[in-house]
Amino acid sequence: MTEEQRKIQPIGPRLLPAVLSEAGQAANQAAARHRFADYRSRRSEQTLRRQDADLNLFAEFLTIVGVRVNLLNQNPEAWRGVSWGLVEAFVKWQLKEGYAVPSVNVRLSTVKTYARLAFQAGTVSAEEYALIRAVQGYSQREKRRIDSQRPVQRVGLKKASPVALSLEQIELLKSQPLDSPQGCRDALMLCLLLDHGLRVGEVAQLKRQALDVENGSLRFYRSKVGKEQVHRLSADTLRVAKKYLKYCPSPVADSALLLRMERNGQLGKRGISVRGIAQRVSELGEQSGIRGLSPHDCRHAWATRAAKAGTDPFRLQEAGGWSSLAMPRRYVEAQEIANEGLRLYDPPEHNED
Repeated sequence: MTEEQRKIQPIGPRLLPAVLSEAGQAANQAAARHRFADYRSRRSEQTLRRQDADLNLFAEFLTIVGVRVNLLNQNPEAWRGVSWGLVEAFVKWQLKEGYAVPSVNVRLSTVKTYARLAFQAGTVSAEEYALIRAVQGYSQREKRRIDSQRPVQRVGLKKASPVALSLEQIELLKSQPLDSPQGCRDALMLCLLLDHGLRVGEVAQLKRQALDVENGSLRFYRSKVGKEQVHRLSADTLRVAKKYLKYCPSPVADSALLLRMERNGQLGKRGISVRGIAQRVSELGEQSGIRGLSPHDCRHAWATRAAKAGTDPFRLQEAGGWSSLAMPRRYVEAQEIANEGLRLYDPPEHNED
């Protein structure tokens, strides 16, 4: 056999397993190094912000108990030594500190998710990860019992329940003065929240070309569920949008729809942020006698009105941009009378002779 023939001979059966094993180990190591980055590249900015806040609180707790860690959201090595006992203690510590039970459950889910990534990266053992996975959150029944036994049931700015809005309050909020740029912008912002149920992030991301007043439609992207939608503008939204656009400076290709205000009372060139929208909605609520109003309260009011009008849950799901029926069903069921349509057996009366 010549030297050239020897070079092109297939790998023998004895060498093939060894070569595959080495290649497999190299692939595992490469995947482990990029596991966190790959996971985070698949998540929305909103999800990542929430997870980072969850992990920051977990790191704060670990510091309190004498364990210093950093970059739990990026570095697999930061998870080396994290045990199921620490995760269980973190859950109990949050309850003692007065954190809401749903928030405790969400943070536990985040910790489990990143513990899984660390397990895949090789810094958490299979045995420890199995025990971490077994740490349980709390059911609704357990939540009620826990809340009844502790003086503080919620810390932070998040509300326990949304602010309910009457039809009169909704109309009052939408009736901002249309004789100024700010009044028109605020009215359009509230119409988008109250008449179309947009999320605050969706409102902040709207571009000028999303609004088509000629056809009376709004085309926008729901990043939370990854889909583009078109809404037919309500009569109020269309009327206000036409007024607002007259105040807007000359548009550019991708200019924001809702703009910040300049000190001279004119519309600027930059779009208003999520934080700016939330602050302005709260201010407008205060002016209308509604304390603690948030953009999510407006979305809640929109869904509640739709459910009260008898909207089919599937249509509500589609219009609201939910990925499942769970949330629209909650709005619909909340409006139903529990015993509607229930019939009881009523035996015929006995005639007395």
